[in-house]
Amino acid sequence: MDKKEWQEKGAGHRQRLRDRFLERGLAGFSDSEILELLLSFGTPRADCKGPAREALKHFGSLAAVLEEPVPGLQKIKGIGPKNGFAIHFIQAVARRYLKDRLQGKRYLHSSTEVRDYLLHALRGLKKEVLTIIYLDSSHAIIDTETVAEGTINVNTVYPRELIKKALQHNAAAMIIAHNHPSGSLSPSSQDIQLTRTLSLLGSMMQIQLLDHIIIGDGSFSFADNGLMTEISAQCRETMEALHRNT
Repeated sequence: MDKKEWQEKGAGHRQRLRDRFLERGLAGFSDSEILELLLSFGTPRADCKGPAREALKHFGSLAAVLEEPVPGLQKIKGIGPKNGFAIHFIQAVARRYLKDRLQGKRYLHSSTEVRDYLLHALRGLKKEVLTIIYLDSSHAIIDTETVAEGTINVNTVYPRELIKKALQHNAAAMIIAHNHPSGSLSPSSQDIQLTRTLSLLGSMMQIQLLDHIIIGDGSFSFADNGLMTEISAQCRETMEALHRNT
């Protein structure tokens, strides 16, 4: 098979993948086929099947490939700066889409979409990132914001600064979320301490902390697991003790 025949065969294969997507969406697509199509956006004339399979084998999952910086992707033979850029651009577009569609929606009716956004934005990252979701008095989502990167605990993230940001957004409530790069979903003692401190400061400023969500190999909700109820009760006891002593 000469070069022209090889290119025509590859073009036909990619067109069949595109036609399949247009007809049925991603149903039935393997991770390798998804990544192959993504890579072809950057290098439409190249054979992207081999690089797609090699990237999945090397990084372990589609999510890990999408989160890998371009220099890391370029270590895979057949992935250059153009299709590396294509992967990151599409990842960023997806993240913005998931974020933008939350605005104005009430959290209680959109909790699944919130989880989808947080999983997409935070899962697979190699460093810890703290995100805040600001809500108004009816728990409609005002905005989401990444407020810290690195080690996330009460010694490195200043709760008073988070409350200040909530006030700047005119928020009546908020949800915080951060990831565990290890994939663990168990809250650490530092996670619990940060939640307790932020909940107490928030109650003083009439800003309710609704939940703390941890993203790892899935998601863990403080609220769903009863921790927010326990922390809120502790905060009320502290506030009542302060009022008795004033």
